[in-house]
Amino acid sequence: MSTPSRKLDHIRLAVDASIEHSRRPLFELVELVHVAVPENSLKAVDLRVEFLGRVLSAPIMITGMTGGHSVAAKINCSIARAAAELGLAMGVGSQRAGLEHPELAYTYSVVRDCGGGDVVVVANIGAPQLAEGYGVAEARKAIEMVDADALAVHLNAAQESFQPEGDTNYRGVLAAIKNLVENIDVPVIVKETGHGIGLEAALMLGSIGVNYFDVSGAGGTSWVKVEYYRALTVDKKLAEAARTFSDWGIATLQATIEARWAVPYSCIIASGGIRSGLDAAKAIAAGADLVGVALPVMRAYSERGEEGIRELLETYMYEIKTALFLTGARNLKELREKPLIIHEPLRSILERRGVYVDLYLDTLRKRVTPGKWCKPGGRPS
Repeated sequence: MSTPSRKLDHIRLAVDASIEHSRRPLFELVELVHVAVPENSLKAVDLRVEFLGRVLSAPIMITGMTGGHSVAAKINCSIARAAAELGLAMGVGSQRAGLEHPELAYTYSVVRDCGGGDVVVVANIGAPQLAEGYGVAEARKAIEMVDADALAVHLNAAQESFQPEGDTNYRGVLAAIKNLVENIDVPVIVKETGHGIGLEAALMLGSIGVNYFDVSGAGGTSWVKVEYYRALTVDKKLAEAARTFSDWGIATLQATIEARWAVPYSCIIASGGIRSGLDAAKAIAAGADLVGVALPVMRAYSERGEEGIRELLETYMYEIKTALFLTGARNLKELREKPLIIHEPLRSILERRGVYVDLYLDTLRKRVTPGKWCKPGGRPS
């Protein structure tokens, strides 16, 4: 199947099919503490955060979803306009289609046409393509295609394992990512695609200089489930295997904490199952700098177009602001300083994974202001 046809399949299934993990992202296992006398005004709560040399109005990124088809161009344009208007960041989907078929590049570059120069944009290439020969030249083309502020390299080994036309060679990926980190002029964000960057992967990536992570954990969209539906009509055995692994991965909140523990001086985007501003506030309190949302935006667009995207994001922003207000926090830094309760079994899971939870929370409150390490230039040596 051609890349554009596959992209259209992904859009259709995201809107129409049940493609979310059955397991949870674990936000219910952390609790922000209510303060009955917040000594502040809700209107005065400040959600601004620094990201890639810009100041966002709220810690939200619409993570890369689509491109490579004329339908995707319309979606990307609407996302870009909403992101620019609200002062948020956005990514585009894998740009392989635009790199291999230049006539499709407009389905990605439309984000600059529609969002203008103010919107923070993240380009996107796949780790399997790095293993097959993509390098600095292709990365630069992807960045130039959307005039990007950063480049995401997406890890989708689980998805590719169950894709009828999947690329499952990951040999040499670490060296290829290291080459990009050292030789391109914008930050490199390494992102999962719904199955989580945990302790081991974060340590490996941190050792080669990666400073930006989108942990994209289990609990939101399962791209293995997406491939299950695609495989049903062409390979029943592959579809059955995909069903077995459809909830595979590390839960989003666990991945967020493990990545922060592994690489403390890093910029972390928590995505995968962010379904409210309260989820977002919990993720940031637990160690994220920003949160990423994708599937809810796609579905909002399918229901009400650009207005639906805007309303969804405004609701998330209001809910984050309310969470800060009700904990007595005036900004994201103060939210990080407030008490956070981590319930069982997440606390025990983290301890067994080598994360000393009380030390982690104490260090987080004292040293890691949201957005502090999200500036171009990398972490301290």
